[in-house]
Amino acid sequence: MNTCLQGQVVLVTGASGGIGSAIARQFAAEGARVVLHCRAGRARVRALQKELGAAESLVVAADLSKEAEARRLFAQALQRFGRVDTLVANAGAWETRDVGLHQMSLRQWRRTLDGVLTTTFLTVREFLRLVAKQKRGNVILIGSTAAVFGEAGHADYSAGKAAIAFGLTRSLKNEIVRLAPHTRDYCGGRVNCICPGWTVVPRLAAKLGNAPSVRKVTAAMALPQLARPEDMANAAVFLASDSLARHITGQTL
Repeated sequence: MNTCLQGQVVLVTGASGGIGSAIARQFAAEGARVVLHCRAGRARVRALQKELGAAESLVVAADLSKEAEARRLFAQALQRFGRVDTLVANAGAWETRDVGLHQMSLRQWRRTLDGVLTTTFLTVREFLRLVAKQKRGNVILIGSTAAVFGEAGHADYSAGKAAIAFGLTRSLKNEIVRLAPHTRDYCGGRVNCICPGWTVVPRLAAKLGNAPSVRKVTAAMALPQLARPEDMANAAVFLASDSLARHITGQTL
């Protein structure tokens, strides 16, 4: 099937991570021009840019918990490409240690919500301001199954991702169409969310290298297998396509 993403501009936040880099690769494979955001992993993103080869790409390092940095990210994307068609809001940080809520510091709570939720808010807000001018735009939010089922020891992360997967996704689907309305030749602006479960990425290497842990994680799955980053990338490409997913918005996958 033709995704019709050739020449589209896709901005991927957190492109230095396992899922973000896979998403960027898949969009580049579809002929999209890709803005690769990172916070601290500049070397990994530069290597990814080199890997993408002939695909048009731009690397921007920014701390998306800061308003000025979020604005600069989009300013640089516009300077290079003139527009942004799809935002993949993938960036997020979490505390890898299991910390029960009764032991959690206020500092950790605020740090996690800033890393997960505030970064998404500021990034999406800048994009929607652009959508209001373009009259077109598509948002893909990256949540987590922790948002749906919860995750003991990570209530802060679960709460932030739940806000993204449900509150933001379902509210913004109604806001974006006011900025980018349906027309005869355009489906209208859309917002959807992907919630990855346990996925084989570097930051989970320690946990996923433990066979009993993997068996425990997969025991309750209908398809008892860990996800791969490419699984999320394929879903993102589908949802970004106005030809394949033109009637899908406000959904959490």
